[in-house]
Amino acid sequence: MIAAVLHEPKKILLEEWEAPEPGPGQVLVRVRAGGICGSDLSYYFKGKSGDFAMRDPFVLGHELAGEVAAVGTDVAAFPVGQRVAVNPGLNCGTCRFCVRGMTNHCLHMRFLGSASVYPHSQGAFREYVAVAESQCVAIPHDFDFATASMAEPLAVTLHALRHAPTLLGARVLVVGCGPIGCLLVAAARRAGAHHLTAIDLAQPALDKAMEMRADTAVSATDTAQIDAWQQHRGTFDVVIEASGSPAGLDTALRTAIAGGTVLQVGNMPSGQSPVAMNLIMSKELRLLGSFRFGAEYATAVEEIVSGKLDLRPLMSHTFPLAEANKAFAIAQDRSQSMKVHLQFD
Repeated sequence: MIAAVLHEPKKILLEEWEAPEPGPGQVLVRVRAGGICGSDLSYYFKGKSGDFAMRDPFVLGHELAGEVAAVGTDVAAFPVGQRVAVNPGLNCGTCRFCVRGMTNHCLHMRFLGSASVYPHSQGAFREYVAVAESQCVAIPHDFDFATASMAEPLAVTLHALRHAPTLLGARVLVVGCGPIGCLLVAAARRAGAHHLTAIDLAQPALDKAMEMRADTAVSATDTAQIDAWQQHRGTFDVVIEASGSPAGLDTALRTAIAGGTVLQVGNMPSGQSPVAMNLIMSKELRLLGSFRFGAEYATAVEEIVSGKLDLRPLMSHTFPLAEANKAFAIAQDRSQSMKVHLQFD
């Protein structure tokens, strides 16, 4: 098979690897589409994502869908040819977090395309991956692979919103309107937010947030508006920080209403981040973090397949695997792209 291997920042090479064999309880998936995530971009351009740094060349990619090419013993639910979306995380089921239902914090998690462990967990930007049967969710035989691969970022947003108090009737601000931010806008609207405001530096991102049903989109350069939101001890009941920048978090804390909730979803740079703790104290804010997802993955697949959430407006570009480096360059350019996919013939 062909694998797209990241050797160093900005250098993916196509290599011929031996295709894996499915073991007991495993499914061999022929990957047909994979989305480029913000963490993939961080690995590609910086060699690290948050606190996870690459030490050896490895394959990126954890947003994927494909079709079953072969199955190991003890697999009955997925016949060869079945189209599937693939949950990239495999938890152990027995550690102290798994038994508490916090599977995203599994101490032995294997997550596709991640340098959080060593040797690194190889990702999905290759023609075949062997995964556990439990990681696969069936999709209709004629359903688009790239659209199905959007289940992973949608699961991130569904998990995040579970941390927030009820959004029904709430004034909500989403800081950062990349793919995750726009998905948060769509999911918050579906959850009953009364008024949704989106903020970003890039006008195309703001336009896309409006397309995903934000009520208002404001440039992050509009300091007068941001200052107005800070008056009288804040404006928004729930602020969701999805930019992954210290400046974005600062805006979130300043604009949240006293007694409100700030939800950190964006992946911050590694190291210490400046946080306005006095605002958290004096406004009695709830500052919560959200990391990956758990059972929300299957829900995300159902939301997409059923058409309850139409995510196609976020899918901006598709490139063949052979043009992986070009795809990453386009994905980094927020003036022209939103969600970029690699397609496997």
